[in-house]
Amino acid sequence: MSLTIRELHSEGSPPPAGPGPSRPAVVRDGDLLDAYSQAVVNVVATVSPAVISLAGPHGEGGGGSGFIVASDGLALTNSHVVDGRGKLQAMTTDGDRLAAELIGDDPATDLAVVRLKARDLPVVPIGDSSTLLVGQLVIAIGSPLGLQSTVSAGIVSALGRSLRAKDGRLIEKVVQHTAPINPGNSGGPLVDSRGRVVGVNTAMIAMAQGLGLAVPASTAGWVLSEVLAHGRVRRRLLGISAAVVPLPRRLISELDLLTTTGVQVTEVLPGGSAAAAGVHPGDVIVLLADRIVETTDDLHRLLSLAPSGGELAMTVIRDDELVELMISPLHG
Repeated sequence: MSLTIRELHSEGSPPPAGPGPSRPAVVRDGDLLDAYSQAVVNVVATVSPAVISLAGPHGEGGGGSGFIVASDGLALTNSHVVDGRGKLQAMTTDGDRLAAELIGDDPATDLAVVRLKARDLPVVPIGDSSTLLVGQLVIAIGSPLGLQSTVSAGIVSALGRSLRAKDGRLIEKVVQHTAPINPGNSGGPLVDSRGRVVGVNTAMIAMAQGLGLAVPASTAGWVLSEVLAHGRVRRRLLGISAAVVPLPRRLISELDLLTTTGVQVTEVLPGGSAAAAGVHPGDVIVLLADRIVETTDDLHRLLSLAPSGGELAMTVIRDDELVELMISPLHG
């Protein structure tokens, strides 16, 4: 058996005897593997009772996974798992079948909130995805291909990825990981070694191995709070239709712009915040809240990051000049 060498230096430990260098302690590979296995076993024992599989109200149709976040039956899953169905059926790891209903759906983040018609259910806590590190152990639990309570483990392989949602918006800060997932894992939890949800598994990449994507827990927590408070996810809206356009080189030089594209307003909706701020059709947006705008994705992202209430500075090109406007985006 191969051996791994590590130095033991703990505060308060007696110094090694003699004048020579400290003696290394020998740690067997088997001990390390046992510690890894025990961490996974502990997480599965804690988290799996709160993981459910979801299907149509009579068990029909495509399904996926989810997880319970409140003992009164509140659970999170993917929007594409719910697929617009108001009534669902959940199955627990014990094989109990429970009626469930959709209480909030947000295709823009591929997340949905459902409520199981039961009480005193096991739960799993939502953790802080902002503390994740590349290389960190993560565990996926779900029902791939209908196989209930399937567990896989891997590491965080990248952070800050983007994923295009069904409605065309970008899902930001997506977690890329190597825990193998398959159809049916969607909506299931990605958890850390302490059993806290750090992501909601949402996609696997076809023809790729060891490449799974999860919506970050920070986004899941925000969607959950919005649904509970307002029945839906509210977003700040400008009230415009727009398209990306290239900027003439002459204007880039004359106006000292830091981008080669902008977002041109093609329509200003009556009664919207853009109309109130004096935005005109034909204006090309190049800055919002002092941040460069190159695409409509930039607009969506900056609006989602902006604090609620108050005005935002918007810079547009109008008649070959820069015009600054103050806009108060409305929630929609």
